[in-house]
Amino acid sequence: MIFLTATDRYIAKRIAFPLLATLLVAAMLLVLEKMLRLFDFVASEGGPVSVVWKMLVNLLPEYLSLGIPIGLLLGILLAFRGLALTNEVDIFRAVGLSYTRLLRVPMLYAVGLAALNLAIVGYAQPLARYAYEGLQFELRSGALGASIKVGEFTKLGKRVTLRIEESHDEGRNLSGIFLRAETADGTSLSATAQRGQFLASADPDTIILRLTNGSLVHDSPKFSTPRTLSFTQHDIPIDLPKIESFRGRGNANRELTLPELVRVGHDSSQPLATRLESRSNFHFRVVEVVTMFLLPFLALALAIPPKRSTSSLGIFLSIVIIVTYHKVNEYAESLGAQGGVDPLIALWVPFALFAGLVFWMYRTIAVVPGGQPIGALERVFAKAGVRLRKLVRMRRGGQAA
Repeated sequence: MIFLTATDRYIAKRIAFPLLATLLVAAMLLVLEKMLRLFDFVASEGGPVSVVWKMLVNLLPEYLSLGIPIGLLLGILLAFRGLALTNEVDIFRAVGLSYTRLLRVPMLYAVGLAALNLAIVGYAQPLARYAYEGLQFELRSGALGASIKVGEFTKLGKRVTLRIEESHDEGRNLSGIFLRAETADGTSLSATAQRGQFLASADPDTIILRLTNGSLVHDSPKFSTPRTLSFTQHDIPIDLPKIESFRGRGNANRELTLPELVRVGHDSSQPLATRLESRSNFHFRVVEVVTMFLLPFLALALAIPPKRSTSSLGIFLSIVIIVTYHKVNEYAESLGAQGGVDPLIALWVPFALFAGLVFWMYRTIAVVPGGQPIGALERVFAKAGVRLRKLVRMRRGGQAA
């Protein structure tokens, strides 16, 4: 067991709050953005509101897999930036603690969160993605009771048309009902009613529509004139349309766990395109997890601003770098899946280049005396800031005159 000193515990506390806050904010933003789309989708399909929450729960693993690396990076960066601005980093180094020693706790965070992220992207996310696609399928097919929409003519099977004006109690109580049913021999039945409700029957493929206070028109080639009647209560059996069963898990590579991706990627009986997609997706997931071990070095390199400076350029650059690298990996995955480049090369060469950049930046800040990996950018932004402030003052002075 690694012994943690008081300094380590202090750094751990400084990292914990920004890490959790960043992870929470990122997850909330992603969930809120998706929630609006899901409400629109479920409303357009006529589904129950409760299915939105089920779909959001199944999206959480995907959002966590994106938020955890960003939270780790910004948590470490903000913690060390705070220590640098209060000169605590200089104190630690003055008592003999190098930057590498100060990274003990951040690396422990990286190991723990990388293991968690591996479990998410390797197992939880594929299963949750399949469940999410299943809910979407059930909404579109009507398996969740979403096939009858208020104010629209809805086909129930090939020969039954139903329209309702209002729906209450989650579809249990209906009002303003119109129904028309036809048979193959030309017989038709049209009914209107003030109220109605669906009831279960002994046959699981048939439901009973109980109508209250309405009228019915029965027509057939055998009748000289249509027959009409008024009723207080009338039951009409309706055959439920057959709903196609949802596909099995694994038709999409993102629904396969890591062991399943390895098996499919090396199965010679599978088409070449399927094997390439599986291998590319496997390397993409593994690279994303392994990258987390580089984030403490990147965060420290960007966290220490120049002396007598409070520039926050490092925070901005950290977000740009991690997002850009993630997009490069996505492009490399698609390139490997198409067969243009071997998936192993497509994903791991960019990782090697990114690792080289990160360790160069860390070496500059940790070994080179007075080194600043983004010193040139800091100077450019500082000069731009001075010119911008002068321009603002001149404009204000001109307006005052």
